[in-house]
Amino acid sequence: MINVPKGTKDVLPNQSYKWQFVENTAREVARVFNLSEIRTPVLEYTELFKRGVGETTDVVNKEMYTFEDKGGRSVTLKPEGTAGAARLFIENGLASSPMPVKTYYITPAFRYERPQAGRLREFHQFGIEIFGSKAYETDAEVIFAASSFLNKLGVKSRLEINSIGCKTCRAEYNRALKNYFAPHLNDMCASCRSRYDKNPLRMLDCKEDCCKKFTKDAPAITDYLCEECAGHFDGVKKLLSEQDLKYTVNPRIVRGLDYYSKTVFEFVTDAIGAQGTVCGGGRYDGLIEELGGAPMPAIGFAAGIERLLILMENTDAPFPDEDKPLIYIAGLDEKSRAAAFGAVTQLRLKGVRAELDHMSRSVKAQFKYADKLGVKYVAAIGENELSSGEVNIKNMKDGTQEKVKLENIYAYLTAKEKI
Repeated sequence: MINVPKGTKDVLPNQSYKWQFVENTAREVARVFNLSEIRTPVLEYTELFKRGVGETTDVVNKEMYTFEDKGGRSVTLKPEGTAGAARLFIENGLASSPMPVKTYYITPAFRYERPQAGRLREFHQFGIEIFGSKAYETDAEVIFAASSFLNKLGVKSRLEINSIGCKTCRAEYNRALKNYFAPHLNDMCASCRSRYDKNPLRMLDCKEDCCKKFTKDAPAITDYLCEECAGHFDGVKKLLSEQDLKYTVNPRIVRGLDYYSKTVFEFVTDAIGAQGTVCGGGRYDGLIEELGGAPMPAIGFAAGIERLLILMENTDAPFPDEDKPLIYIAGLDEKSRAAAFGAVTQLRLKGVRAELDHMSRSVKAQFKYADKLGVKYVAAIGENELSSGEVNIKNMKDGTQEKVKLENIYAYLTAKEKI
């Protein structure tokens, strides 16, 4: 037997309606926030992520699925959505569009990580990316979009925000970090020792216990913000407070990818163990230019769908009822089965979810099957029904039956169910 690869999961028929609920909620939030869908390839040139995500990140150094194609080109299964969205923006000339360009995506992504609850090697993200606006109002809008999405799912989480400044103020902060970490460097992990020279800010994101005891007392970036970055962050906080969105400033949030600048944020929870971030994002004003485009401010977020589903199941968040067929029409013999097929087909063409027998079951077995499907109504067509042109429609919930002409089944269901 061939099994599913480690770190990946199948979505079964009795689970898919939950995925659809999350995805449909994402699309509805995107609609009201005036975001348009984009779709980027699963496969991108590796250089995109080295330049965009950052060569000092764990994602690029340890986690990417990278290989050479038959033409000898290095390609990578995308580990996140933002770099591909930025490449799409540049390559398709969206910089000439009216600004801002507001987009969203629902996409698979791939990282070679140790599988655990809420962390898989193939996972799925709902992400928002807005290009062209440097205003702090856009930061607040993106945060509110994330909050609205989580609230509509019934997910309880807390918002943590930070600013990691721009190149100007981060240079001074990096010097302060290097001065702070220098005496402790020999006691820190190999990754942090490597990051010390290349990008000391990444050291704050280290998950190793030997490093956490040092990072917790490191200088805070908010003490080193330049006037522009401090004003921008104050503007974001003011808008959140005015709209009663509670938040905590967490100076340790730096996010795991190099392209971030200024505002960064996470929605976190304690309900799914160590993997507590259910949605995270921030501003990345330098990414478009880094990838070869003209300077262009941008901001976005991504939320992991698998993680959200685990959280919803753990906290009894309200999933809708699974969508079941409304009616099952049983054919009692060969001629009647043809009539049942015709009736079901006509109902489906009118948008009614209907079902019939495909396994030559007996009448009794068909009724049992209909009950297992969870249908609300069942009708049986036999010789008498064909002769009279009428069927008895049974309500499986209360046991009542009503006689209805074959050609009036749709009208009957419409009147009963307001479809």
